[in-house]
Amino acid sequence: RREEVRGAVMDAARSIITAHGEKLSAELMQHLDKCVRELPNTSEADPVRQSLVVLMGDLAKHMDKDNTKVKEVIEKLLLALDTPSQQVQESIANCLASLSSTIKPDAEKIVSKLMDKLLESPKYSQRRGSAHGLAGVVKGLGIPTLKQLGVIQELQKAIRDKKHYQHRESALFAFETLCSMLGRLFEPYVVHLLPDLLLCFGDGNQYVREATDQTSRVIMANLSSHGVKLILPSLLSALEEDSWRTKAGSAELLGAMAHCAPRQLSSCLPSIVPRLMEVLTDSHSKVQNAGSMALKQIGSVIKNPEVQQLVPLLLDALGDPGNKARGCLQVLLSTEFVHKIDAPCLALIMPTVKCALEQRSVETKRNAAQIIRNMYSLTDQKDLSPYLSDVLPGLKQSLVDPVPEVRAVCAKALGTMVKGMGEESLQELLPWLLSMLKSEGSSVDRSGAAQGLSEVLLAQGVHHLEQLMPHFIASAQDSTSPAHVRDGYLMLFVYLPAAFKEEFVPFINDAIPSILKGLADESEYIRDSALRGGQTIVNHYSDMAVEVFLPELEKGLFDDNWRIRFSSMQLLGDLLYKISGLSGKMSTESEEDDNFGTEEARHTIIEALGLERRNWVLSGLYMGRSDVALLVRQAALHVWKVVVTNTARTLREIMPTLINLLLGSLANRNFDKRSAAARTLGDLVRKLGERVLPEVIPMLEEGLRSQELQKRQGVCIGLSEIIQHTSKEQVMLYLDSLLPTVRSALCDKEADVRVAAAQTFDSLHSTLGHRTLDEVLTPLMNSLSSGEEGESEVALDGVRQVMAVKSNVVLPFVIPRLIKPPVDTKALILLCSAAGEALHRHLSSIVPALIRSLKDQEELESAYSVVLCVQEEPGPSILLQELFQAAASGQVDDGAARLTAMSFLLVMCEKSPANLTEHVPQLLAFTIRALNDPLDAVCEKAWLTLDAVVKRLKPKELPRYTGNVRRALASLSMRDGELRGFALKGVGPVLSILKEGLITGTPDEKEESSRVLVRVIHLTPTAVLTGRVVMLIAGPLIRVLGDRYGWQVKVATLEALVELVRKVGMAAKPFIPQLQASYLKALNDPSQPVRVQAMAGLRELVPLSPRVDPVFNELINGIKKNEEMAIRQTMLQALCGILESSGARASEKHRSELLDILVALQGTAQEVNRIESAKCLGSLAAHLTPPEQFAGLVNGLLDRREADWAVLQSRAAGLVAVVRACPTRIADAVGLEERAIDGAAAYASSDRVPVSVQGIEAVAALLQHVSGTKPSLIQVLSQCLESESSDVRLAVCQVCTDMHDASDPLLRAILPKLLHATADSNSAVKLAAAEAIGGMLQEEKVLQRCLKVVDNTTGTANQLQEILRKAKATNKYRQLNN
Repeated sequence: RREEVRGAVMDAARSIITAHGEKLSAELMQHLDKCVRELPNTSEADPVRQSLVVLMGDLAKHMDKDNTKVKEVIEKLLLALDTPSQQVQESIANCLASLSSTIKPDAEKIVSKLMDKLLESPKYSQRRGSAHGLAGVVKGLGIPTLKQLGVIQELQKAIRDKKHYQHRESALFAFETLCSMLGRLFEPYVVHLLPDLLLCFGDGNQYVREATDQTSRVIMANLSSHGVKLILPSLLSALEEDSWRTKAGSAELLGAMAHCAPRQLSSCLPSIVPRLMEVLTDSHSKVQNAGSMALKQIGSVIKNPEVQQLVPLLLDALGDPGNKARGCLQVLLSTEFVHKIDAPCLALIMPTVKCALEQRSVETKRNAAQIIRNMYSLTDQKDLSPYLSDVLPGLKQSLVDPVPEVRAVCAKALGTMVKGMGEESLQELLPWLLSMLKSEGSSVDRSGAAQGLSEVLLAQGVHHLEQLMPHFIASAQDSTSPAHVRDGYLMLFVYLPAAFKEEFVPFINDAIPSILKGLADESEYIRDSALRGGQTIVNHYSDMAVEVFLPELEKGLFDDNWRIRFSSMQLLGDLLYKISGLSGKMSTESEEDDNFGTEEARHTIIEALGLERRNWVLSGLYMGRSDVALLVRQAALHVWKVVVTNTARTLREIMPTLINLLLGSLANRNFDKRSAAARTLGDLVRKLGERVLPEVIPMLEEGLRSQELQKRQGVCIGLSEIIQHTSKEQVMLYLDSLLPTVRSALCDKEADVRVAAAQTFDSLHSTLGHRTLDEVLTPLMNSLSSGEEGESEVALDGVRQVMAVKSNVVLPFVIPRLIKPPVDTKALILLCSAAGEALHRHLSSIVPALIRSLKDQEELESAYSVVLCVQEEPGPSILLQELFQAAASGQVDDGAARLTAMSFLLVMCEKSPANLTEHVPQLLAFTIRALNDPLDAVCEKAWLTLDAVVKRLKPKELPRYTGNVRRALASLSMRDGELRGFALKGVGPVLSILKEGLITGTPDEKEESSRVLVRVIHLTPTAVLTGRVVMLIAGPLIRVLGDRYGWQVKVATLEALVELVRKVGMAAKPFIPQLQASYLKALNDPSQPVRVQAMAGLRELVPLSPRVDPVFNELINGIKKNEEMAIRQTMLQALCGILESSGARASEKHRSELLDILVALQGTAQEVNRIESAKCLGSLAAHLTPPEQFAGLVNGLLDRREADWAVLQSRAAGLVAVVRACPTRIADAVGLEERAIDGAAAYASSDRVPVSVQGIEAVAALLQHVSGTKPSLIQVLSQCLESESSDVRLAVCQVCTDMHDASDPLLRAILPKLLHATADSNSAVKLAAAEAIGGMLQEEKVLQRCLKVVDNTTGTANQLQEILRKAKATNKYRQLNN
C-alpha cells in the first residue's frame, strides 16, 4: 500500500530480471502473464497490474524479437502508459526504446496512435504517458524518425494552435520528454522550437505556462556548451523585440538556464545576468517581473551558503544600483567566506560590482574594487575570466578617479587580477597603463596609471621591473619629451618604492638623478612629482638615504637652479625629520630665531650624520635662509626652526664651516650664490656684530685684490650686506678702508664688479650721506676728463652704475659738470640713460645741450637712448616741449639743430614705449607745419615722424584727429603754393587719417575729412596725386557719396572729388564712369549746394570722358521729366557748362533734340528756367554746324510778334547768349547783324522792364563783340539811362561796367549821363553808375581819351578822378576780403 515499499519491490524485481532474464525469460514471462490474468479487474489492482506490465517489458528485452509474446508485451506497455505515474511512464518509455527492433515494422502505426492520444485525449495522464511513449519509441528507432514520420511538424502545428490549449500543452509535454530521452541529440531542434517556446511563456492558459516552464528546465538541463552557444544569441536578441510577451518569455527561458550543467552554467551566466538587469528597467511590468523571477531562479541554484543569505541583497542591488549597491557591498565585504564561490554566485556578485564601479560614490567604488581584489582568493580563475571584460573598464575609470584612496584600491585590484589571471588574460592592460602614463590630460590620470603600473609590475615580478626600469629612467630624463610625459614617468618613483619595498633598493641609485633633474624642471607639476618621489625614497629608505641620497641633496643645496635648491631643501628637511623623529608638519610661525628642536633630536642627527657632515648640512641650511628665492628661504627657515635647538649656539658650533662656505660662495660664478652668501654674511653681522667684523673686513679687502672676477664681485656684495646690517658708528671705524675699497671697485676693469660696487656705494651713502659723493664721485668725475681713454671709460661706467641705483642724489651732482662746454656727449648720454625718472627734472637743460653739441651721425644715434629712456610722465611732456622749441624754424635758425631735434622726435614716435596718446594733437600739428621747412632733410624727418605718429594709433582712433589735421593745414601761410613735405614724400600719413575718417568715422568726421582732403589736394603736386594715391582718395569718397548721409557730407565729398579731378585730370580716368553716375544722381538731390557741386563736377569731368552721349541723354531726360524748378535750373546750368566745353562732341541728334527742348522752355512760367534755357541756347548755337540752322535759331530769337512778354524776355536773353557765344558767326552771316541790332534795340526799348533789361544786355553784347560803334545801339543805351524805371537805368549801368575799352562815340554819349546818374535818387543806380565809370575808365589811356572826347572842364575831370579813386578803393577791399 505504501508507495515507497512498492518502489523498492519493483526495483528488486527489475534487478532480478536484469540478472537472470536471459536464462529464464520463458518461465518468467509465463509467470508474469499468469499473474496479470489472475488479477481482479478493480482499481485497487491497477498499480500491481502496471508494475507487472513494466516487468514484462523489461523481460521482453531478453527475448527473441520474433517471439509473439514480445508484441503482446508491447501492446500491454502502450496501454500501461495511461498509468498516472511518472515513474511508471518513464520506465515504460525506456522499455519501448529497448524493444525498437520489434516495434520498427509497426512504428508508423504506433507513432500515429500515440500522437492521436497525445493531442486528443482529455485526460492529463494519458497525454503525459503518450508523450513518454513517443519519446521512448523515437529514442529506440533513432532521431531520424522525427523527420521521417513528421513528428516535429505535427508538434509545431499543435503548439501553434490558438484554439485548443490541450494541443499546446501536449506538444510541450512531447518536447519535454523528447529532450529528456534524447538528451543532446535533440539540441538541433531546440533552436527551431525557441520562438514557439518564448510565446508559450506568455500563454493565456496556466497549464500551458506551467508546461512551458517545465519544458524549459529540462531543455536547459540537457544542453551542451555548444547548445548554449546556439540558443543564447537568439534569447538575448529576443530581449530587444518590441513584443513584451517575447521579451518576457526570453527572460523566463534565460532564467531557466540556471538549471544547465555547472560547466555550461559558468559560461552562459556572464552573458545572461547583465541582460536580465536591463530587463528590470523595462516599461512593461510583466517583463520586469519575468526578469526578476529569472534572477531569482539563478539565485536559487546558488550552493554557497554564505552567498545564499545575500541573494535578496544582491538582487536588490542589481535592480537599484544607485541606492542598494552601497549597502550590499558593505555586507559582502564584512562576510567571512568559508566555502568556495561558484559560477552562479559570481553571476550575481560581479554585475553588482560592475554597476558599483560606475557609481559616483567614492565609498561604493572603493568597496567594489576591494571585492574584486578578494574574489581572486575565493573562486576559480576560469569562473572569473568571463567577467574581466565587464569589470576592467570600470577599474580603469576608477584608477583615474580624483580621490587617491579609490586609485590606490583599484591599483591593488589590478595587481591582484594580473597575479591571479596571469599576464596572458590582460595583455592589453600594460599598454593601456603606459599610454595613460603619458596622458596629456590631468595629472590625476598619470598618477593613477603610475600607481596601477606599479602594482601590475609587482604582480609580474621584479624581473619585469628590471627590464622596464632603464626605459622609465631614460624617459623621465628625456628633456625633448613633452612635460606631461616626463611627469608620468617621474610619478612611478612615487609608487614603485611603496609597492616593491626592499626589492626596489637596487634601483635607488639609478632613480635619484631623474628625481633631481625633475626637481629643476620648469614645469611645476613635474617638480611636484619629483619631490613626492624623493620624499617616498626618504620615507621608505631613510637609513640608506643618508649614504645614497644625502650627497645628492648636499649638491642640490648649492645648485644654480633655485628650484633644485628649493626641492633639495624640502627633501633634506624630510630626511632630517625622519632621522630625528621630529614632525615637519608643526607650525613654525614665530620670531625668526625661535627654535623647536630638542636635544635628543640634536644628538640623533649628529650620531646619524657625523659631526663634520652635520656642520656642513646645517651651514648649507643656514645659507638657504638668505637665498635670493623666497620659497627657498621659507623652506630653509622652517627646517632650521624644527631641527635646531638654539640658533646662536649652533652658529658658534658651525662657524668655521659656515665661513669657509661663505667665502667659497662669494667667489662663485653664479650671481645668486654670491648674493645669498652676502646676505648670510650680513645676517651673521647683525646677529654676532663686533665678534665677526674684525675677522671679515680684512678678508674682504684682500679678496678685492684677487684675480678672480667672481670673488671681487662677491666682496662688493658682502660689503653691501655688512654696511646695511652694521651701525653707523661701526662703519665709521672702518671708513678709511671702506671708501678706497668702494672707489677702487667702481673703477674695476670688469663691469660686473662695477655693478656690485654701485650697490655697495648705495649702502654706504645711505649710512654716511653727502660725504660719500665727495669722497667717491669727485675722483671719478675728474678721471672722465683727465684720465686715459681706457680709464675714463671705466670711470664713466662706474658713475653710470652709481647713477642707476642712486640717480636722485647723483644726477644733480654730475649734470652741471657734464653740460658745461665743451660738452662730453658720450658721458652725458650714458649717464642720462641710467638716470631713470630723476632725469625728468633736468631735461630742460640736458636736451638743448645735447642738440647743440652733437657732431656726427654716430653721436646722434647714441643719443637716441636718452630720448627712449624717458617713459613716465611728466618726462614725455617736458621732452616734447623742448624738442618742439628746438625744431621750430622760427626760433632756431640753425638747420642742423632743427634736423637733430626732428630726428629725436622721429625716434621718440617710432620706438619709445611711452604713452604719447595725449600728445598726438601737438605732434600732428607740429609735424604738419614742419613739412614746410626750408630744409628738405627736415621735411623728410617731419614726414617720417608724422607717419610714425599715425602708425602708433589704432585705425579706429584716427578719425578723431581729423580736426587737428585741418587746423594744422589751415595754419600754413601759403595760399597757392605746394607743401614741400608732400612734394618730397607724398601724402601717406595724412591720407591714412582722412581715409579712415571717410570709411569708419561719424557723419561729422566724414564731412570734415572730405573738406580737409580739398586742402590736401590743393597743397599736393599733381605728380604725387597719381596712380595708387588717386585710388586711395577717390574710392572712399565715391563710397561715401553713394550712402545716405546728410547734404553737408555730400557737399564736402563732391567738393573733394571736384578738386581731385581738377588737379589730376586724366589720372582720374578709371573712376570716370562711377563719378559720372554719382554726379548725375546728385543733380536730382533736393539740396541746392549738393546740386551746385555736382554741376561743377560734371563740368570738370565731361571733357575727360571718352563718351559724352550718356551724359546728354541723362540731362535731356532730366530736363524733360523734372518739373521742380530748382532741380531743372541746376540741370540747365550743368547743360550750359557741358555745351561750352564739349558741345562739339555731342551727336547731331542730341543737338537737334536740345534745340527743340530749349526753344520750348522759352514759354515756361518759371523765369529762372527761361533765362537758363536761353543761356544754354547760346552755348548750343556755337556748335550748330549747318548755317541755316544757326540763322534759323537767331531769327527765331529776333521774332517779336509773340504777345507774351515772358517769351520775349527769354528770346532777348537767348540773343544775349548767342551774341556772346558766336559774335563772329553773326557778323559773317549776310543781313544777320543788322537784324540782330534792330532786334536788340527793340527789346531794349520795350515797355516791359524784364524784356528791356535783357534787351540792354543784348545791346551791350553787340557793342562789345560785334559792332562797337553802331550809333543806333549807342542811342538805345543813352535813352535807357533816362528811363523812368530804376531797374532799366541800373541794368545800363551794370552792362557799362564791363566795357573797359569803349569807343569814343560810346564814351561821348554814355559818360555824361553816367556822371549824372551818380547823383540818381536810387542808391543802387547811383552806386552802379560810379562802378560803371570806374570799369570803363580803369585804364589810364582810356581815361585820357575820355577827357578828350567829353567836355574837358575842371569839374568833370575832378569828378571823374574822385569816382575812379573810390572805385579803386572798393575793388581793393573786395580783393582783400576774397
